[in-house]
Amino acid sequence: MKRKTRNNWLTAVGVGALVAAASLWTNRRGSYNLEGRVVLITGGSRGLGLVLARQAVAEGARVAICARDADELERARQELSAGGAEVLALSRDLTDAAEVHSLVDEVQQKLGTIDVLVNNAGIITAGPLDHTDLRDYQDSMDTHFWAPLHAMQAVLPGMRLRGEGRIVNIASVGGKVAVPHLAPYCASKFALVGLSEAFRSELLQHDILVTTVCPGLMRTGSARHALVKGQHQKEYAAFIVADSLPALTLDAEKAARQIWNACRRGDAEVILGLPAKLLSGLHGLLPGTTSNVLSWVNRTLPDPIGALGNERRHGYESESEVSQSWLTTLTRKAERENNELTSNG
Repeated sequence: MKRKTRNNWLTAVGVGALVAAASLWTNRRGSYNLEGRVVLITGGSRGLGLVLARQAVAEGARVAICARDADELERARQELSAGGAEVLALSRDLTDAAEVHSLVDEVQQKLGTIDVLVNNAGIITAGPLDHTDLRDYQDSMDTHFWAPLHAMQAVLPGMRLRGEGRIVNIASVGGKVAVPHLAPYCASKFALVGLSEAFRSELLQHDILVTTVCPGLMRTGSARHALVKGQHQKEYAAFIVADSLPALTLDAEKAARQIWNACRRGDAEVILGLPAKLLSGLHGLLPGTTSNVLSWVNRTLPDPIGALGNERRHGYESESEVSQSWLTTLTRKAERENNELTSNG
């Protein structure tokens, strides 16, 4: 009996040591220094983009952020530059190739050649297939595929000329495993993962390292800006509650640190969060089983309704007692911290 107890104890210690070693390995910083680098972050006015910008500024980078909302950008710029950092904030429509190229030109004229590009801008539409139309897919592809492609093409000449560079594409575990009620989002993130991996394989020889980031759910505060269709209040409640659960979600600060560490190391890919790692791993080994399990998850989500369900609404237009309950406390905290509480929401 004593020997069995001793063996169990040794096994537990061994597993704990392996977990600790894996954590240290995945969180090692790498040798690439952000100090003095020119960093362009799309979607940098709020949420994860703003958190990434804060950490880059703290390390001495010269940071450019861009988004559509000029007021959001100005608030973010004021915060980021409060300590004397060099921060450029530019309002652009990233789905327009000409605007993306003008963005890159202006950043390089004012700050210098871009060393690091972070393609972070994103949108998300939640709802059943019955209420998903072509516009939903087009908007997702424009934001998650075409915008990163335009940005990468715009920065590559400077990176090639200098003989080095870093590109970080923020995809999603939804770009590895298709999740119910998120078809446009997942399809476009799958496309981004493929694009990012293709660029990685061809640019590595030029010392331009492309990192594909696939996070699971993160507490960035961005849920209120999601678009919902179908039973709006129920869809939003399900989305924001899942986005708030500590066991399922990753703190935005921790996620951003892991992203920058992966960038410094020049990793090909990083999957953030244990649930995302497990889901992606299971799908890689047993794709049919994963799809069957997700079909059962789908049965728990709100059913389609009539024509009213075709209407797009933001999360902040679809509040309910559930979405405003204690269950969403962590997301509400992140909203306040990460510039998500805009005047229209």
